Amino acid sequence: MNHAPQIRKAEITGPFQVTIEWSTGETFVTDLSSTTGPKREGDPFAAFHDPAIFAQAQSDDWGDGLSWPGGLDLGADQLYNLGRQQAGLPTREDFAVWMERNRLSLNQAAQAIGMTRRMIAYYKSGARPIPKTVWLACIGYESLQHEAA
Repeated sequence: MNHAPQIRKAEITGPFQVTIEWSTGETFVTDLSSTTGPKREGDPFAAFHDPAIFAQAQSDDWGDGLSWPGGLDLGADQLYNLGRQQAGLPTREDFAVWMERNRLSLNQAAQAIGMTRRMIAYYKSGARPIPKTVWLACIGYESLQHEAA
């Protein structure tokens, strides 16, 4: 897989809640209340506060996002990152920040945690999900660097 994750199946499972099966093989129950916020006049996402409208979510034909009546949509990237965050898993943004914080190039990051440069590039771009074990290696590397300083 060399592209961003795509939605394979999406089902509304509660208020502001959608269960999404991803092309990565992962399934996340994602709470969208943080994307909608409080109901405000003029906010297009205020329609989500109506359970009947929220329940009309559909995945587009290519799995690139969810759409609702009236032209409301959320992209797969945003939904995937939100699902991983809520599951306590790292996102590509977390990985990129880790590399920047430790001033690591792709080659240096690969050497630091014992991976190939190609896998590091996949994780940084979001083309592959970051396994929890890889994230723990990142945390361990950083911890050892701070102890040595």
